Amino acid sequence: MNKFMNLIGVKARNALKIKIDTKIKNKVLNDYALLLDKEKKNILIQNKKDVNLAKKNKIKENLINRLSINPIKLKGIQVSIKKIAKLKDPVNVTLEKWRRPNGLNIKRVSVPIGVIGVIYESRPNVTSDVAGLCFKSGNPVILKGGSEAINTNRILANLFRKALKKNKVNENYIQFIDSKDRKMVDIMLSKMDKFIDVIIPRGGKNLVKRVQDFSKVPIIGHLEGLCHTYIDKEAELKMATNIVYNAKLRNTSICGATETILMHEKIVKKFCNPILKKLEDNNCKIYGDNFIKKNYSGTLYPAKEKDWSTEYLTAAVSVKVVKNLKQAINHINRYGTMHTDSIVTKNKKTAAQFMTNIKSSIAMHNTSTQFADGGEFGFGGEVGISTNTLPPRGPVGLEQLVSYKYEISSQGKIRD
Repeated sequence: MNKFMNLIGVKARNALKIKIDTKIKNKVLNDYALLLDKEKKNILIQNKKDVNLAKKNKIKENLINRLSINPIKLKGIQVSIKKIAKLKDPVNVTLEKWRRPNGLNIKRVSVPIGVIGVIYESRPNVTSDVAGLCFKSGNPVILKGGSEAINTNRILANLFRKALKKNKVNENYIQFIDSKDRKMVDIMLSKMDKFIDVIIPRGGKNLVKRVQDFSKVPIIGHLEGLCHTYIDKEAELKMATNIVYNAKLRNTSICGATETILMHEKIVKKFCNPILKKLEDNNCKIYGDNFIKKNYSGTLYPAKEKDWSTEYLTAAVSVKVVKNLKQAINHINRYGTMHTDSIVTKNKKTAAQFMTNIKSSIAMHNTSTQFADGGEFGFGGEVGISTNTLPPRGPVGLEQLVSYKYEISSQGKIRD
């Protein structure tokens, strides 16, 4: 097994040595999009196998939704790949240049990070998005998807390799570990540091924590998406209702879903019933503190300490009343995961104070947290969202998948 994984690593390092012209990159991506359309029947057949097995294994419904591909989702994958093809190539770009009094001409130029390993669960679209983004940014990628989506991941990865082969590009720019054996993950984390430059985990808390605890390779990622929406005393009711509903229930299984609602105490009596009733009427379970209990007329479950740090990933939400903006910020910085947090208010100064003082990688004003997505940022897609303090932070798209080097020239300068 070690020998097999080492061979994958060697192939990836060899692929990294090959510099690919932007036109060829875009041709590969557009050919891949065409193959996704041409082979859509086979893709849906393979996905059906995965979904049926997931149902047989009694996997949660929200995770099955993540796993499932239908013609609309498949079209979305194609669109994402085409968008990546249209984006500017981030490699070999002069980011900055200057001339020093000592006669040195200095340029900071973008370069690929290197070989990227991606370990992920459930969502097959990750296979296509990550392959496309890594390829366009000049980074060979080793993909280890979850066993629950192995049939779908296999066909999506193989079609990308087919597009590479058609354009006479090293197929090993994209490698898919076609195995359900979890030991493969352990080897990637602990024994492939001489081959892999960075690991990106995408999945649940247990997967990401395991990667963070055992990886010898640097990591880009986040542990959880514990997102908040704070409704300020100067919020507008209709806007707050629409934002909260969308932020919580548009898609409950993504990391950008709001998990805790904070309400300013001065608007609770007017706001809590219309906002929470709309959630409850759409089968959302509500956990609230004592202040909410006194004011909400619907069904409420008592919130416990653990609810403030729970990523539900289903139709459930915790609700807490705060005295002021400072208390809201303190709550978010204590219980949040530096992912995405939003304030709803008409007061721009309050919004600015909120966005400046929360530690989140994405701070929002009058916006649903569900927009925490690289595609929505205009990145064409994302390999994940990073909550690391060091860059990259937020959605990791093309420009976040490059590093840089300094290129220095002079007219024979020597140092005194």
